[in-house]
Amino acid sequence: MPAFVFGLPSHVLVVHAVVVLVPLAVLGALVVALWPAARRRFGWLVVGITAVATACIPLATNSGEQLRDRLATTDLIRQHAHLGDELLVYVAALLVLVAALVAVDQRRRNRATGDLAPKVAVGALAVLAVALAAVSAVQVVRIGDSGARAAWADKQYTAPHPEHRPTG
Repeated sequence: MPAFVFGLPSHVLVVHAVVVLVPLAVLGALVVALWPAARRRFGWLVVGITAVATACIPLATNSGEQLRDRLATTDLIRQHAHLGDELLVYVAALLVLVAALVAVDQRRRNRATGDLAPKVAVGALAVLAVALAAVSAVQVVRIGDSGARAAWADKQYTAPHPEHRPTG
């Protein structure tokens, strides 16, 4: 992946896919875990979104490493990189859980037996998916916050001067 695209660091562009898709995957995982009718209708769509989100994370990590190598290393950048490296584990695990939840639920519905084990498995997978969705959401917020601090911590802002205000 090129380090720059149209003069911008590619990380700044690629990271937006993660910022949009991971929270969307988290919301989708919560919906299909907690709402069986949505699971039947949208379960595989959520699995697909979560898979794309998972695939985007290494691209963001790689482009972030390329950017980091061109910057003076600070504690804020190190913290951001460390947090970013952890996200793939959480979202990949969420992908596996959501896929298992949808597959087990679909199999349970297709068999339509009175067996309690598939219902217990669906319930357990749903609880784990909710927990991992929460962890993934918290982690993506922590990464975004640390990235913003790394990029903007040394910048000083002031109120705009009256002569710089737009008219109209």
